[in-house]
Amino acid sequence: MHRDQSPLRARSAPELVPSLYLDVDQMVDEFTRQPITAKFRFDPDMPAVIAVEFMAERGPALVWRIGRELLHRGLTAMSGNGDVRMWPMAPGERASSWLLLESAEVDTLFEVPIPPLADWLDATYRVTSAEAEMAGLDWDGFLRELLDEPGTDSE
Repeated sequence: MHRDQSPLRARSAPELVPSLYLDVDQMVDEFTRQPITAKFRFDPDMPAVIAVEFMAERGPALVWRIGRELLHRGLTAMSGNGDVRMWPMAPGERASSWLLLESAEVDTLFEVPIPPLADWLDATYRVTSAEAEMAGLDWDGFLRELLDEPGTDSE
């Protein structure tokens, strides 16, 4: 999924799964890391999508909507293609995964610690299983919003 251009509006569900605040490292270049906070939000009404807000010390926050399955798989293997990819670091290194976000405006790589993200994702799957995450979605409404078309009555 792409950075904050999605019509999906993830809301937090603090009573079910509180937002996860993680200290991650943004790779400025091969040798320079910049610490940044990432806030992961889960919405049980849209369980397949995790909203991740990267809160820079200076400058505006950046929100990306990332597939929950992509994040989950990226903890143990290469996951995703296109704008968002995630994969674990080499064995023997810290228990972290790389998260690569690419768009016309942004190309950035983050090191994300695996244990807290894995625990948090497991909590989201206890609320809504992978098998049930697409049940009950309003696909017609989603497509109308995606295509920016006004609602129409069907006969």
